[in-house]
Amino acid sequence: MKFSKFGRIALASVVSLGLGFGATACGPSNTIDFLYVTSSKQNPGQINVYTVDSQAGALIPILDSPYPSGGRNPVADVASPNGKNLYVINHDDNTVVEFAIGTDGKLYPQQTCNMPGSYPAQLAINKAGTYLYIVETFQPNYSTNIPGPGALVVFPVNSNGGLGPSNNCTPVANGANAFFPVGNNPVAVNVLASGNYVYAVNETDATISAFQVGSSGALSLFATYPVGVAPNAAASDPTSKFLYVTDGAANQMIGFLIQVNGTLIAMQTPFKTDNLPDAVEVDPRGIYAYVANYNANDVSAYAIDRSTGNATQISGSTTYAVDAGPLCILIEPSEARYIYTANFLGNTVSGLFLNPANGQLSAVQNTPFKAAGQPTCSAAITHGNHSVQTVPQ
Repeated sequence: MKFSKFGRIALASVVSLGLGFGATACGPSNTIDFLYVTSSKQNPGQINVYTVDSQAGALIPILDSPYPSGGRNPVADVASPNGKNLYVINHDDNTVVEFAIGTDGKLYPQQTCNMPGSYPAQLAINKAGTYLYIVETFQPNYSTNIPGPGALVVFPVNSNGGLGPSNNCTPVANGANAFFPVGNNPVAVNVLASGNYVYAVNETDATISAFQVGSSGALSLFATYPVGVAPNAAASDPTSKFLYVTDGAANQMIGFLIQVNGTLIAMQTPFKTDNLPDAVEVDPRGIYAYVANYNANDVSAYAIDRSTGNATQISGSTTYAVDAGPLCILIEPSEARYIYTANFLGNTVSGLFLNPANGQLSAVQNTPFKAAGQPTCSAAITHGNHSVQTVPQ
């Protein structure tokens, strides 16, 4: 059996995730936002909570941070679009934990749901905040000793942030099953901004499982697409027209045109990255893409052609340095002016200023910022009446 993405990287079960949700472009303000970074070294795991200085991009830990993640080896987190809840998956305990987010950014555990299979690897939430999608390494009855295909689990999200009907942790049914089958070793999941289609990336098979979302939240698999050598992360643009997948083995990012019916057409030529790309994020405007490169300790920056989806490396500098072992990349949602990477080997979070005029990056003051041991991924929430405008084609 092949090692998973993080088995190869660090012999630790951690997974990358580029999380962000459409927010803000009302210019610099005194808005204070919060950044949440999972860390996997301690047992139980930890969640670092920072306030974000919107004037400079600096991170300041809040009182009582870090918080317990509610389980062992938290590998990814995502915030609800309304900023009221945080969801964390704990890889080694096969759980997802729902936290309420206080107005001061503090976390309050509400619900712990067991997963039907084992080893949750990544999660995503739809723009409406009504469904949470989690990929698991193994379906029920499979394990590291009995390898087999993975699963995609869909939880309904209630108005109070709870998971399952009446907050009972019950996933959307697939006949008699509580999951939807995918390929071997799924490591990433992406739901389009439209909410109509969901894509799971299967690293061992080098495929993408494509699903249509039904009115009840049930998924229908309609296609499986080959992608690269060892795909490990995915992101789509805010217009739901382009999908980008990083390939950690071939040091490339592969682009797809998303058709109206959800089918994918591969762009003609992959886009070069630095060494071992493992996370990708598209900015809320839809005009830039950024890739974290684990072995190179840097970020690759691209401008997106809004007609073709082609990604061209931004002039000035093709890569930007961060601390050691970036696993995850996030564009903060308040004003989309700062990028943060969770650095697994550096035990830090790096901050970069995003110039909206040209997409170039520069280090924020005092970066990197200390985190608990082995940070794995990050999510953020915004406060105030802000919204980033998607650039029309």
